[in-house]
Amino acid sequence: MSDEYTMKIVCMGAGYVGGPTMAVIAENCPHLCARQIAKVCTKNTIVVEKSTVPVRTADAVRRVLNCNDKGLDFQVLSNPEFLAEGTAIDDLEKPSRVLIGGGEDEAGQAAIAKLVSVYQNWVPAEQIITTNLWSSELSKLVANAFLAQRVSSINSISALCEATGANVSEISRAIGSDPRIGPKFLQSSVGFGGSCFQKDILNLVYLCETFGLDECAEYWHQVIKMNDYQKERFTKNMVSKMFNTATGKKVAILGFAFKKDTGDTRETASAFVCRDLVQERANLHVYDPQVKREQMMVEFDYTLNLSTKTEPDLEKLITTSPSAYDACDGAHAIAVLTEWDEFKTLDYQRIYDSMAKPAFLFDGRNIIDHAALREIGFEVYAIGKPWNKE
Repeated sequence: MSDEYTMKIVCMGAGYVGGPTMAVIAENCPHLCARQIAKVCTKNTIVVEKSTVPVRTADAVRRVLNCNDKGLDFQVLSNPEFLAEGTAIDDLEKPSRVLIGGGEDEAGQAAIAKLVSVYQNWVPAEQIITTNLWSSELSKLVANAFLAQRVSSINSISALCEATGANVSEISRAIGSDPRIGPKFLQSSVGFGGSCFQKDILNLVYLCETFGLDECAEYWHQVIKMNDYQKERFTKNMVSKMFNTATGKKVAILGFAFKKDTGDTRETASAFVCRDLVQERANLHVYDPQVKREQMMVEFDYTLNLSTKTEPDLEKLITTSPSAYDACDGAHAIAVLTEWDEFKTLDYQRIYDSMAKPAFLFDGRNIIDHAALREIGFEVYAIGKPWNKE
């Protein structure tokens, strides 16, 4: 492709459009981004989508760009990122794969080749996958859907393990050793969160429904239903084990972020558990090493419509604690809801001595030594584990 082409990187989400000379807020309106690009560009341009977008967004972008009155040629590429929170820099420097989708005509293939040449500065050629535009856009949705599906699948088995006395960790290890399955995303928990999984699955559901594929839509929607069920099941088990009531009881919530090593609270499972416990009139004392109270309350309001308007006693029922020990002091129960490493090494003898008895601990991430906790005197209930023994 001629050197007269300029490459612009486009983040089609609540992000930015960027390049050597521009940065434009996207605000979830790709057609507005495209109009701004067409307005400021002075030469032929390759536009690269980076965010997860609905399939055929590139077509809408390209149609807008081609309406420019400057006689410019625009090529649109899809290059979704696969960066996980907490490991994004490593994922960028050492990606498992780079996916680039573009037009199948000569100009589209030349644009793909130009972006490939950029990545080849640090990514081996065999790890760069090229496809058509629609395959690239859909692949990112499907990748997240498959990961979420694995989490919901093992979580469905965790309920069966609790009913039968099986151990979900042993099940995960056994099936994960099969090379056709592999061990990743098979750790049972209180449920997945974050900004991507649910959004992308619902996008996939919508696409299937749009094309009349109702059975396919329901299949993927079940992944979301299972995730919701797991969160509800965890809270119901807490209330049930605490003599069928949480009213007036102090419950320590350890972890509010949706996963460790991030302060991201979007769709966090902890928020849903807290909401249900608030409805049970429990007094929650929340500790998270990165999440501030203001951010927590925003998540309650935005995702769950839980605020002082809908729950006048919310400020009284939720206390933010400066440490795990403060949160647990005098508590009737502890719920571990984020897999922060520091929760593995707390002085649980000190915590047990400070708690009301019987002292309940509900491990929603299966990260603590349950046998050691029971030796101390805790009543321990963990996802997918026998409740009378480890």
